[in-house]
Amino acid sequence: MIQEDFRFYKPCKELQPYVRYYWVFKSNQPLNTLTFPIGCPQIIFHKQTPLYIPELGISQSEFTISGQVNYHSHLYANGNVEMIVVVFQPYTLKAFLNLPISLLHNQEVSGYDLENKHLKRLATQIFDCENASLCISAIEQWLLSQIAGALTLKTEYNIKRITAVIRQLLIMPETSVKELTSIACLSKKQFERLFNELVGANPKEYARIVRFQKSLKLLQHYSEDANQAQLAYQCGYADQSHFIREFRRFSGYTPLSLLNVCKPYSDLFNDPT
Repeated sequence: MIQEDFRFYKPCKELQPYVRYYWVFKSNQPLNTLTFPIGCPQIIFHKQTPLYIPELGISQSEFTISGQVNYHSHLYANGNVEMIVVVFQPYTLKAFLNLPISLLHNQEVSGYDLENKHLKRLATQIFDCENASLCISAIEQWLLSQIAGALTLKTEYNIKRITAVIRQLLIMPETSVKELTSIACLSKKQFERLFNELVGANPKEYARIVRFQKSLKLLQHYSEDANQAQLAYQCGYADQSHFIREFRRFSGYTPLSLLNVCKPYSDLFNDPT
């Protein structure tokens, strides 16, 4: 009998500025799914079969930290799948790992390789726990304990700078780096270094991911009356050909051909909780 179970969990109020949501997925059938850059780093616990990523030629560790990625990928698993995933705000993972998130760019890093005894202890808790809700509670307790020790005034202020920048990008992905630098109240060099350190991608590349995610959001509600030129304009692309080129870069498909493959969904512009 084929069974699948997909659930989202909302973080507690104290963690909502740092964590977007948690999700749990269970399946007893082989998995083959297409994924896109979502603009948010994640911590992933595989309680059964880890996922294979052919684009990288690797399988994820049972305990994986996934940084910002700029490519689409096909995820495979032949056996039973049970995943618990923490999806962070685009700019907050550094507060919990205390390392530049730029080091995780296009990387699937084993959490065991970070030499963080508290993180390893959390992984042990999760793999020993049978109840998904209790697992989420354990993750939240760990996150709250990390905030207590890691959030210096400087870190909080830097997060606020980049929060303001990301909010602007979500409204207008085409905003220039010069304007984003002004919003952050930093020099261009300081801004780009801080953005890379907290977000894990440079501002221009991240803006491209936001634009792509915004186009996915619009495609969710695509109708016959809409056209690609309108979509391109709404997402801040220079023209229709720019839109199609960028969309293919991040998804492997043109916008219209993707509609024949799967139902578009924007992880960055939707709140599933």
